[in-house]
Amino acid sequence: MPQQTSCSTSVSLTTPSASYEIVIAAGLLNTLEKRLLKLTNGKLPKVFIVTSPEIWGLWSKTVLSSFKESPTVLFLPPGERHKRMASVESLAQQLAESGADRDSLLLALGGGVIGDITGFLAAIYMRGIRYVQLPSTLLAQVDSALGGKTGVNLLAGKNLIGSFHHPLAVLADTNTLATLPPAELRAGLQESIKSGIIYDAKLFRYMEQNSEAILSGDPAALTRVVTASVRVKADVVSKDERESGLRMILNFGHTLGHAIEAATGYKKLLHGEAVGWGSIAATYVSLHRGTVTQKEADRIIATILMYGPLPRFTAKAEKLVALTSSDKKTRSGKRAFVLAKGIGATEIAFDVTDAELLTAANEMLSLMKSQTT
Repeated sequence: MPQQTSCSTSVSLTTPSASYEIVIAAGLLNTLEKRLLKLTNGKLPKVFIVTSPEIWGLWSKTVLSSFKESPTVLFLPPGERHKRMASVESLAQQLAESGADRDSLLLALGGGVIGDITGFLAAIYMRGIRYVQLPSTLLAQVDSALGGKTGVNLLAGKNLIGSFHHPLAVLADTNTLATLPPAELRAGLQESIKSGIIYDAKLFRYMEQNSEAILSGDPAALTRVVTASVRVKADVVSKDERESGLRMILNFGHTLGHAIEAATGYKKLLHGEAVGWGSIAATYVSLHRGTVTQKEADRIIATILMYGPLPRFTAKAEKLVALTSSDKKTRSGKRAFVLAKGIGATEIAFDVTDAELLTAANEMLSLMKSQTT
């Protein structure tokens, strides 16, 4: 496949426990070994790549061409349903059998599921080893690969087992975005819209006004969106590493978004698609609370739908609200709910009632039914 190279943009993420760079450019996978040598002070340890067969089929030649000695590759089937402890145990066993030790380096090559599992594996294997994120989807590049959150799902809810474990670096090769199915691209863009809603009105306006270029995969437009989204998350995480306050705003749309994923068995919607519907519901809650105007709510909902179509799903509003009770953002029995405060700011409320969520979920479902496929 034709591959571009470009000047890189680097965004720093600094927390009390870690400091690293998120590098954004086309062609990063072509020079992977050289970049890893810089991260490991010129001494490359034994390298293990965790990826899916599909991703490896697309990028193995590019990745392997940069190494003098081929790394060991461990495969994980794609999909949220494999984001379970059983997968972690299987990968850990393979690491042990392949001679991985405390100096070994894991590379997470793939989307959000690969990154979350690999990060968690790195956090717990031999009580913690190093890893590098190589996000290949838009959603991973703008959100899940950044910030050190790692983990897996339980039947009771999403990401209920995990750890904070930061990577040595995040290398976001924008060439990988050209291989994404359209639905994967649109799903990732929902996280970027979220970033605009909660923190960056300029990013929101750019996405609102340039949907044609962005959705067509224009490299310059996508790189601009990725870079702006990364800056949002890096700034938020640098100010609140452990989600004790500000970092909660990154969960806008996720309370009901996670409930939608659980209600549909993690099979019907991509994560970003569920966040899109969840963001619409959160906008309705914000509207009824008066933290956004009708005009602002209309703009938010119209932009989310502009980057659709969001898949329809079957679930009762009551079931969705019930599923929010196991959300990991609940503190001391109180649900932390992120409200939009205009466009570009947020407010965290701990008193959003089930009745408010039920009203918003019903409005969201009514809107979904009114959309033409």
